[in-house]
Amino acid sequence: MSVDLSPLNTAKRLLFTIPLTPLQGQRFQPTGFPSLGAATFQTKQGTSLLVESAQSMANRLELTIWDEASNALNPDFASLSHVRVSRNGNFLTDSILEPHRLNSAYIEKSAPLESQPQIHTAIKSRIFPNDSPLLNRNWLAEALLHFDIGSLLHGVFLESIDGRIRVSRAIEAFIEADGVRTAASGGVKNDHVNPSGITKDGFGNVPFARDEFTAESLNLYVKLDLAQIRGYGLGAEVERLLILLALYKVRTLLDGNLRLRTACDLQAVNETVSATAPKGFALPPGTALLESLRPAIAACAERMTVSEVNFNDELKKGKDQENDEAEAANSTDPDKE
Repeated sequence: MSVDLSPLNTAKRLLFTIPLTPLQGQRFQPTGFPSLGAATFQTKQGTSLLVESAQSMANRLELTIWDEASNALNPDFASLSHVRVSRNGNFLTDSILEPHRLNSAYIEKSAPLESQPQIHTAIKSRIFPNDSPLLNRNWLAEALLHFDIGSLLHGVFLESIDGRIRVSRAIEAFIEADGVRTAASGGVKNDHVNPSGITKDGFGNVPFARDEFTAESLNLYVKLDLAQIRGYGLGAEVERLLILLALYKVRTLLDGNLRLRTACDLQAVNETVSATAPKGFALPPGTALLESLRPAIAACAERMTVSEVNFNDELKKGKDQENDEAEAANSTDPDKE
């Protein structure tokens, strides 16, 4: 049965607030940030907490259609446009996996296969045909559809081609907890051979503290910008494909793996997921979405391509890493003792 998207025809945004709960127990571990730790903040309800950021959730949504075992898209999605990068004949990365998508350095600095043009040159020629200085948003959207449809959902900034080329996320998701309290605990890394060994060398018993949290409420927030998708001007077939693809990613994430970290394994409270806006729209089942996606992908297949490129440059190390390795080498040099 085809998924009916007509309730979204006049809506500018599709919004979900999806209650979550730990799979077991009450505690969960939030994401941590360098020099900050857990991202707590104050609201009218008291102390709240960012459990998973929009950037992390974008990566998780992308992986719902990716097969990590074979380093390829799941078969049902194989016709979706993306750029695959190889090195020495082996898979290296893909625009779907890269945080900057088409703006990835591995794609920008790649070498084309056979007689094809360099990938960023090909992208630029579609965005600026005949070297036009004008940025036409429809040409940009058509180019992104051709090379990497995910950029139309998850955004892209092609600064290496032109600093004006920015596409915001059409789908955004994040997880927040309200009414949180710290659940302090700890443990010890036991060395049963040499408990009093030198810990900096990896030996000995090492005690550690650990902060987890409990919460009065835990929610996954999802926003799909329908106005942005229509604003691409790509036509009804592409609009339907993008909306179905976004809904499928959300549903697959909820039905599949919400284990964000070792101590953060979550699940949806309710099987039925209703939108907060527009009222009356419910997230369809995964099977129905997949059945509708197959013809939607086929209808747009001729406007998309899977590009394959090679990245052959030397994988150079940053200066800081080189210095760290040099210091490590010196610390084990008997002449330096």
